[in-house]
Amino acid sequence: MAFFETFRKPAVLPTPEMALPGRDRPVVTAEAHFVSGRPLKAAAPEGYAVATFALGCFWGAERLFWQLSGVYLTTVGYTGGFTQNPTYEEVCSGRTGHAEAVEVTFDPKAISYADLVRLFFESHDPTQGMRQGNDVGTQYRSAIYVHDEAQRAVAETAREAYGQALAKAGRTAAITTTIEPAGPYYFAEAYHQQYLAKNPAGYCGLGGTGVSCPMPGAGVLS
Repeated sequence: MAFFETFRKPAVLPTPEMALPGRDRPVVTAEAHFVSGRPLKAAAPEGYAVATFALGCFWGAERLFWQLSGVYLTTVGYTGGFTQNPTYEEVCSGRTGHAEAVEVTFDPKAISYADLVRLFFESHDPTQGMRQGNDVGTQYRSAIYVHDEAQRAVAETAREAYGQALAKAGRTAAITTTIEPAGPYYFAEAYHQQYLAKNPAGYCGLGGTGVSCPMPGAGVLS
């Protein structure tokens, strides 16, 4: 994602007054999931749930989740900020407040929310603040956007447990992951959707800590 390096600003979130205004019309995105063929904007099947995570560059993050049994659909987009219907370039400017995010629609009977949260923590370094590896900027921050109080409880338990696990492993940096209510989610442009399925050798900057997350209620991912 280095192409847009010149758009990046200091890693400080803007205030609503500082944020770019955006636009009324959404940016153009894909119609269907490149891997499954399912419509990106279709309503979730009855009984399914939605999870939203930000853990760095969303290209690699999305691939982590679409491979899981029990996951019905994944998309990438922008959330947690102020600008309406932002473009990728605007998000990279640091003037929208958004994070690059993955929205996951899943069957709770086949895979638990705890499973997804554990994968989230183990797949990146949640102690890096406004960055993930060489990707620096507010859009790369670590965050969990919860859709109900049950999700919040799981996320908070996991964050606490993973912090303890990191400390036991000798990692002294504190977790910077925020847990926030899910708000407006804006689909990213078409070329970002399932990017690493279209470009298998494409960039992925994610890297975990190598420390397992002790997660009550999680099973064996497949």
